[in-house]
Amino acid sequence: MKDLHSGLTVAAAIDAATLSDDNTPEAVDLRGFKGAEIILAIGAGGITFSDTDKIEFTLIHSDDDSSYEAVTVDDLLGVAAVGEGGIVKALVAAHATAAVYRFGYVGTRRYLKLLAAFSGTHTTGTPVAALVIKGHGRINPQADQA
Repeated sequence: MKDLHSGLTVAAAIDAATLSDDNTPEAVDLRGFKGAEIILAIGAGGITFSDTDKIEFTLIHSDDDSSYEAVTVDDLLGVAAVGEGGIVKALVAAHATAAVYRFGYVGTRRYLKLLAAFSGTHTTGTPVAALVIKGHGRINPQADQA
């Protein structure tokens, strides 16, 4: 059997919580890895989502963890389009059951941040969690430092 476990590591992009307002995204450092998969888990919606009352998940990336830019469709696998500002998933209609989504990051930047941006009124929270699975670790990650 092939060992998948030893070639991967996981970082939280959004800690598991029931949110009713924007999260404060933490930077996920991809140094030493050639690939990343973003796993977004969303529980049943706390409200009925609409074009006004919505959650937009925005992915941004950076070389220096200071100056961030929105990802584009060319930076991701598993999405047909990326909305303005790097929106990779938007909840704008009823989300009655829990679901899991995944996106492969193929961009070249070192840092990623995922924001759950809430618009409208969210009197009841929605369970959310997101992980970044980092894979294809390099033998000498120090060689990647600029």
